[in-house]
Amino acid sequence: MTLRDKTLFITGASRGIGREIALRAARDGANIVIGAKSDQPHPKLAGTIHSVAAEVEAAGGQALALQLDVRDENAVKAAMAQAAERFGGIDALVNNAGAIRLQGVEHLEPKRYDLMFQINTRAVMVCSQAALPYLKQSANGHILSLSPPLNLDPKWFAQYGPYTTTKYGMSMLTLGMSEEFKKYGISANALWPRTVIATAAIEYELGGQQVFKQARTPAIMADAAHAILSSQGRSLSGRLLIDEDILRERGVEDFEPYRYDRNGGSLMPDLYLE
Repeated sequence: MTLRDKTLFITGASRGIGREIALRAARDGANIVIGAKSDQPHPKLAGTIHSVAAEVEAAGGQALALQLDVRDENAVKAAMAQAAERFGGIDALVNNAGAIRLQGVEHLEPKRYDLMFQINTRAVMVCSQAALPYLKQSANGHILSLSPPLNLDPKWFAQYGPYTTTKYGMSMLTLGMSEEFKKYGISANALWPRTVIATAAIEYELGGQQVFKQARTPAIMADAAHAILSSQGRSLSGRLLIDEDILRERGVEDFEPYRYDRNGGSLMPDLYLE
């Protein structure tokens, strides 16, 4: 199970889970395309495409930092072409870029819904479509989107239906692409965390760093993504996976090392999971 010499195009990889997936693959000796908007340091958020590129190379991988807005389909096409030219192809696309606002229909600004839809749902289609010509040429092409299982309990729609619809859209596209791209030998899966993950999105949307005491680190998602992306021959496709579940399938039994705070309380389940 190695990603050595494979080329991964990861959106939103300048921080958080995307960065961690990049570094995990880099330790195998993979080529990592870091596609994100963060070209300059942010006053509140750590990391840029350039800082992650340096970390990738320090970890043993090759890096290409590309400033990219996944809402711009022409820019996405150009970025995929640049990545393929640099590394000789693309073996995996990781749709990690995301936008979140946990509000209901009554109070959510339409422009914020537009942002979530464009970065969450639409970008999965745009990026997958642009990557497809290169994934067809890969011996083991993968599309991995960070989106949840489809839980239609009304409680997941009651308070933040707009966000839920954009994330579920990603999952439905994943199921569709797994069938549509079967003829090309390309796998398509989704991945979601069992618990909240200590990221900036959690910090700013779910009550600050105090929530981290009930969270796991992004490393668990990186290890789970690695397990999925290193699977062979569509042995894994069309599944809406949970990080803990796929790692258990791979023999992992001890999840305590993934805790953000070893002295914290009980872990908090992520959205859409009971």
